[in-house]
Amino acid sequence: MNASAPPPIPPLAEEIAAALEWWRDAGVAEFCDDDATAWLGSSKDDEAKKETAAAGRARSESPELASVTPQKAQERSIERVDFFAEGRPSTLDEFRDFWLETPGLDTVGTRGRVPPRGVREPELMVLVVDPEENDVDTLLSGPQGRLLNAILSAIQVDPDRTYIASALPRYTPMADTKALAAGGLDEVLRCHIELVAPKRLMAFGAGLAPFLSSDVANIQTPLPIGNHVAAKTPVFTSEGLRSLMDVPRLKARFWRRYIEWSSQREES
Repeated sequence: MNASAPPPIPPLAEEIAAALEWWRDAGVAEFCDDDATAWLGSSKDDEAKKETAAAGRARSESPELASVTPQKAQERSIERVDFFAEGRPSTLDEFRDFWLETPGLDTVGTRGRVPPRGVREPELMVLVVDPEENDVDTLLSGPQGRLLNAILSAIQVDPDRTYIASALPRYTPMADTKALAAGGLDEVLRCHIELVAPKRLMAFGAGLAPFLSSDVANIQTPLPIGNHVAAKTPVFTSEGLRSLMDVPRLKARFWRRYIEWSSQREES
């Protein structure tokens, strides 16, 4: 009995046509976007999961992750500390010394804290929840800092006219920012902003909400456009720099919101 003959090999033109049809079915022929996209293995369900995960990170992202829920925070009795009991800094040099040397600003101690950097009365003050994990002497010295530099370049702000600060003195994963703010660090940040006296403030990270507003209803991401703190300084709020790096769609939303915010400021 003769063996079955092998199937005929399709002509090259048919192979190319089949390949093009496959990509058309995947949606490639109809998609146009500047963001990098994983074509293979992606689906609407995958995108929804990514959006949900990104939103979760933006609300309580690591290293900006709040470790307690609002209900639990309300149940806790938080002792407020007067960090300025021995005197309030009156200059940025005094604040830098206070930031690096005052006990109680964190649970670890003074060693390893990362100082802020920049000039007084800057065009823009940039605020993050905490330093990057590998920061030593320079705040935002890693990939988040490189993204920030790209943002500053895009919005045409000179880095030399920028002040960069964090609400916490060291890298603090799982930080309960609501409790820390209620414990007195919100007043420390207000003093810091007043001493810097920026024209505008750009805050990255949902964990900053308790520091910038006493209204619990405003603890959301993004914070309402037009939120003000410290002498009516205009504040633009965004997801954290880490989330912007991880989720390209958040970058697009950042730019849309920034354009809207800038337009509102120009009209006012």
